Amino acid sequence: MMTTNFRLTCADPVEKQQPVSFTFNGQHLEGYAGEPIAVALLANGIKTIRTCEVTAQPRGVYCGIGHCYECRAEVDGVSHVRTCLTPLRGGTTVSSLSSWQIEGAGR
Repeated sequence: MMTTNFRLTCADPVEKQQPVSFTFNGQHLEGYAGEPIAVALLANGIKTIRTCEVTAQPRGVYCGIGHCYECRAEVDGVSHVRTCLTPLRGGTTVSSLSSWQIEGAGR
């Protein structure tokens, strides 16, 4: 069970959804199978998914529909995955991109 629940009440009861475990930066969390990873992170109180490669400013969900790329993370070893579009599965491993560098950053 999630320790802090920031979920909104919706028409589809949460009880009907399949709870799954996943990790974010080594922290064990719970969400629901099929929901976007970004939603599961927000429901667990996590707003910062990565930091900007150039400015080191925190980044999280901005548009929520896959246009802005602010919610990118490494998901199961695949880099630059948009978490707002990627469904959560049990055992998913999500990592911030904060240690990654873009060629030419900092110039």
